[in-house]
Amino acid sequence: MTFRSGPPRAAAALAAGFVGVRVVYRVLFHGADGSGTVVLALPEYRLPAPLNHVVLLGPATTDGLWIAAASAMPIAITILLFGVINAIVDVPRLFARGSRRGPLKGIARTLAIAWAALPALADSVRRVRFAQRLRGERGGPRLLAPVLERTLERATAIAAALELRGLAGVAAEGDCEHPVSVLNVALRHHGLPAPAVCIDSLELVPGRLTLITGTTGSGKSTLLRALAGLHSHVDGGTISGRLNVVGHDRVATPPRNTARLIGVVLQNPREGFATERVRDEIGLTLELRGVSSLIVATRVDEIANRIGIESLLDRDVRSLSAGEATLVAIAAAIVEHPILLLVDEPLADLDSRFRPRIVELLSALAHDAGMSVVVAEHRHTDFSSVADERLDISDGTAAAVPMQAVASAIPMPARTSTSRETVALSANDITVTYGDTNAVRGVSLSVAVGEIIALRGANGAGKSSLLNAIALPPRETHITVTGVAATRRQIALVPDASDDLFVCTSVGAECARADRRARVPQGTTAARFADFLGHEVGSAAFITRVAQHPLDLSLGERRCLAISLQLVTAPPVLLIDEPTRGLDPAASVLVSAALSRAARDGAAVLMATHDSDFAAALADRTLTMENGTVSDEPQASTSRATRKPRQDAWPEPQPAPAQQVAPRGTTGGPLRSHRWRISAGWVALAAANLVAIAAFAWPLVAYAVPSQSADAVPVAAFALAPVAAIVVLIALDGSVRGAHTLALLGTLAAIGAAVRIVGTGVGGVEAVFILLILAGRAYGARFGLLLGLLTIALSTVVTGTFGPWTPFQMFACAWVGAGAGLLPRRMSGRAEIAMLSVYGVFASYAFGLIMNLWFWPFAIGTGSGVSYEAGAPIEQNLGSFFVYSLVSSTLTWDTLRAITTVIGLLVVGSAILAAFRRAKPLTAQQSTQRSGVEKPLRVGD
Repeated sequence: MTFRSGPPRAAAALAAGFVGVRVVYRVLFHGADGSGTVVLALPEYRLPAPLNHVVLLGPATTDGLWIAAASAMPIAITILLFGVINAIVDVPRLFARGSRRGPLKGIARTLAIAWAALPALADSVRRVRFAQRLRGERGGPRLLAPVLERTLERATAIAAALELRGLAGVAAEGDCEHPVSVLNVALRHHGLPAPAVCIDSLELVPGRLTLITGTTGSGKSTLLRALAGLHSHVDGGTISGRLNVVGHDRVATPPRNTARLIGVVLQNPREGFATERVRDEIGLTLELRGVSSLIVATRVDEIANRIGIESLLDRDVRSLSAGEATLVAIAAAIVEHPILLLVDEPLADLDSRFRPRIVELLSALAHDAGMSVVVAEHRHTDFSSVADERLDISDGTAAAVPMQAVASAIPMPARTSTSRETVALSANDITVTYGDTNAVRGVSLSVAVGEIIALRGANGAGKSSLLNAIALPPRETHITVTGVAATRRQIALVPDASDDLFVCTSVGAECARADRRARVPQGTTAARFADFLGHEVGSAAFITRVAQHPLDLSLGERRCLAISLQLVTAPPVLLIDEPTRGLDPAASVLVSAALSRAARDGAAVLMATHDSDFAAALADRTLTMENGTVSDEPQASTSRATRKPRQDAWPEPQPAPAQQVAPRGTTGGPLRSHRWRISAGWVALAAANLVAIAAFAWPLVAYAVPSQSADAVPVAAFALAPVAAIVVLIALDGSVRGAHTLALLGTLAAIGAAVRIVGTGVGGVEAVFILLILAGRAYGARFGLLLGLLTIALSTVVTGTFGPWTPFQMFACAWVGAGAGLLPRRMSGRAEIAMLSVYGVFASYAFGLIMNLWFWPFAIGTGSGVSYEAGAPIEQNLGSFFVYSLVSSTLTWDTLRAITTVIGLLVVGSAILAAFRRAKPLTAQQSTQRSGVEKPLRVGD
């Protein structure tokens, strides 16, 4: 049993706050007057008729204040009790168990994803804030839009990972002899008529490693995603021709049904991790289809032992280095011993220690384990000795080419020698500490004008931390540029996470914004970007790129764009973290030429890179970083990273025994029974919401029951509210079984919970309303309803404040999100934001009123001028309620909530709506074009 100390502390603060509020309300509404010593001699103010029964203020005595505090104790003790319960509940394990079985599997899996996403969300905020500082921009409300972009990108990655792992899938048998069979196939992206990739014929067999090559943006990832099933079932693309994978038509069979047969490792695998621990990540495929925990544990241990990652099993996935994360992703992909293994750019982020290990592992899986392994990779030479065949994509056509061509390389342009006597950058005694870890230990270095220095070292050696400290130095750090204390505009850094630099919705807008802020001629950045890609500015290919969203570019193209943006001011010092990450040799040459030009123009260039060929061809000097220190010594190898996989008796491709738990609605009766269940679900949903409304309005419902039963009404309200919430979640649980919707809902619930937690204690500021309204608008009423429910549930669990009041908060926020989804759909642009702003004002005041209605009798207690009195005339109680609500929240907190909601919608509404709509699940019209595609969770349209 684990004990979290946070929930009891939060509960104690909440209980103390409730007692304090009770006393304040008693003083405010003439309820603290007694026979003791007068502490506050306040005048009395009686309201005019028909509210003349209400008296404000009045004297407060010692015994009156004591009675007020004592009357709050029963509720305060209840708060403390729930704090203790929250402290001893193992939340992640509870979510994990719920996701395997029971009526709330989809909801539990969503909450598990949201729980795991909370730390990653904090990382996203830090990364985006850091990128904004690198561009010389301030934080503020606009920070929410790029953070949301990154979070939605992670949601998409998680959705793809869950789809590939078999979430809600039906296990299918496979053809081991014919992993891939292609004939006259054309792959098209959604909305584009021209094919992205064409393949005349391709037959892959077991036991061979196939290498897919091509320039940046040529379509390597598109081909792999088509083989995996993501292109046609998740990305919205189309496939014409015959594409059979492990014996199944890829167009007709979604990825979730072939999860046992096909293992997939996508680019940047850490973005797709859907659990917290390495052990859970590797076994996720087995757990999703209901394999017993004993078999899961055995298989995970077996795979980890064969790959050599036993020591990583109990690590947090966020703590893994790039090389370790790649090994874990491969282990998760082969846990079922698949027939086909697809791997996209496995060497992109790895240092020289891990690259040979990954290559040897993939070779062993093909040649010893008998899998058909397909690898898309820029680093041709690393696979030249193990690849059996090569498929090259050029001008949109994929064709087999001789393996000898892999060894060819594009020579780097020669650099002319220049005088480097003047020091441009001087950094002395730089130390960077994260907690108890010294990432950089007293490093001093200098870079001359026109000099290029390569900084090399293993993953985790401290290279990125050093560059970050130079670009944005702490106050005590001494850094000069040409002998003068450095300013922010004199040092430009292209970070490793270069996507965080993008803030606009198109490449063209991004380039124009950079030119405008740097006060250079319009077109400067676009011309540089075109040069990096080898395009003319006016060419059709480049015009297409300019119109795209930056995150829709290929990885290499995004890297080139980031470099272009940071070079716009021609800084005297240029720092680049992994300049060739994800780039093919031709693009690397373009980047090399750009850096050479910058150095020739007088810039001092310091680059951290794992690319030894790039560093050898371009750098004047090479520095090696190890354990936070820098030296001129060559990089040493580490035997741990080059550990070879065990090659004894690799099992043949044979998935674990099928123990598939059929998704809800797929078995158990004829079609009419399924339709009845859908109708029953909607009836239950409507009934549960009506019960919730009655629970909120229990002070008014009490008038409709016999007088002898009136005392039981508040008890019934507290009992029925959580039951109604559970019924709603069960009724909607089947709607979140699709991978895309589940991942999107989980990550947005994490954002909502984080925003709500951050705003705790700031009366009336409900920034979460902005998220709920925009998500409900983009994805519909059902999505908004669920997001509101799960956001409150998650935030109260995290803070340890879950209690009897939680269901009321859940429903109130759920109705805010659902209401936004029911607004007229034809408005767009400014009119749409205006409509949402008006709705935000209405929702802010309505939220305050309904929350006050159920809590008002408990907040005030008895004996004050606005107390709830059972049996009193209804007009008296309504008058007391409106006075209480007006004074306690409507004029203050609710008004502030309305103002902040409107400001937030006006500032970031358009950008967030655009981000939501980019990440929207496939439409119903797209779903009808191919079987097995999940329908989006939305109402209307």
